[in-house]
Amino acid sequence: MEPPGKSNGYEDVAELFMLERDSRTGVSTVREWSRTLAPGSSILDLGCGHGVPISQLLIEVGFTLYGVDASRTLIESFRRRFPGVHAAWESIEDSPLFRRTFDGVVAVGLMFLLHPDVQALLIHKVAQALNPEGRFLFTSPEEKCTWDDILTQRKSVSLGANHYRELLQSESLILVGEMSDEGNNHYYSAIKS
Repeated sequence: MEPPGKSNGYEDVAELFMLERDSRTGVSTVREWSRTLAPGSSILDLGCGHGVPISQLLIEVGFTLYGVDASRTLIESFRRRFPGVHAAWESIEDSPLFRRTFDGVVAVGLMFLLHPDVQALLIHKVAQALNPEGRFLFTSPEEKCTWDDILTQRKSVSLGANHYRELLQSESLILVGEMSDEGNNHYYSAIKS
């Protein structure tokens, strides 16, 4: 069943997103993060989209990948591109996250698209889905701010580094690093204590 209205506008712009998504931005940062995980580890990609470039990188370096996205068009493209990979057409709010745990979770380009309450829910669900010592990597601006998403024109919200740190700590996730990629996207790296 379709997650109605929960793709945050990305179902409506899916074709444009697939054409315009830079296939290199974030790759070196995610590759560096992935080196903190054992080879073959299980990784959940939240908001995996059509899988390029983040899922593709993680699959290529040998991780067992699972993808979740609320856009039907994007997840269908993902499934065609990676037919052997577990993929679910679900919203973050409703997803059971494959009813399993993971060694790592990535959410690149997703967090700030969500309502603040759903951002907190995402962090809670990730904490529940991570194995002990599991790693979580997500993007959102360092400063607290709002802006209109360039593709959907919907409001995007960054809660800011201090609030993200508090939300992570409340779920026994410790922020261990922050970094930026070549597109000036800000990353938060956390570990489950």
